[in-house]
Amino acid sequence: MNASGIGRPVIGLTCYLEQVQSDGWDIPAGYLGANYFEGVIKAGGVAMLLPPQPVDDDIVESLLDSLDGLVITGGYDLNPATYGQQPHPKTDSPRSLRDTFELALVRGALSRGLPVLGICRGTQLLNVAFGGTLHQHLPDVIGHRGHHAGYGRFTKLPVSTVPGTRLAGLLGESADAWCYHHQAVDQVGDGLVVSARDADGVVEGLEVPGDNFAVAVQWHPEQFLDDLRLFRAIVDAANSYASDARIGSVSRR
Repeated sequence: MNASGIGRPVIGLTCYLEQVQSDGWDIPAGYLGANYFEGVIKAGGVAMLLPPQPVDDDIVESLLDSLDGLVITGGYDLNPATYGQQPHPKTDSPRSLRDTFELALVRGALSRGLPVLGICRGTQLLNVAFGGTLHQHLPDVIGHRGHHAGYGRFTKLPVSTVPGTRLAGLLGESADAWCYHHQAVDQVGDGLVVSARDADGVVEGLEVPGDNFAVAVQWHPEQFLDDLRLFRAIVDAANSYASDARIGSVSRR
């Protein structure tokens, strides 16, 4: 059910486009770890996967018309060209189609007030969308690999929220963050608010100020779904967005 209908809110989740091997097949495929959409479903939403694809304004608007909320998920590093830098030796090879697709989606979503939740790469992408830059290899900056153990091992780190932010209202003064990132926000994009940091001073949360829901965390709340607060927050915001859309549709008749 889309934003003009009745029912559970539809949450779009961006996903990977990578070469995948399965049962003798070796093909490009769109995919996403199930824990992302399980978080949305457990929180009361309907999950819709959004594979990377070429976009223009009409395509973006058509996609967003079908959604009540948007999650920009984790994944490979953004192309440093998107924020005016040359690649670091440790930066992933570019996934330019995904970068372009997600940047267009997040800008379109924000322009219409569609609720947005960014996760890991999603935080970095939000920052770049607002003109910010990234640390391409965090160990060079802080001197350790505590945020990225590698080989699929997540590191639990305490983060402190910034008083007065939406994230602080959702999580309280602090939270345990399951981290898996070797990049992080450097220069904060114009107009964004830092909403959490860790003990090293690394930016672990960003948000867009104002009444609309646009929150991003550098960690992975989908990794262990015993804490659904962030997923409930995007689903609740999507419910409100859909309700407002229905009221607006009725009033225009």
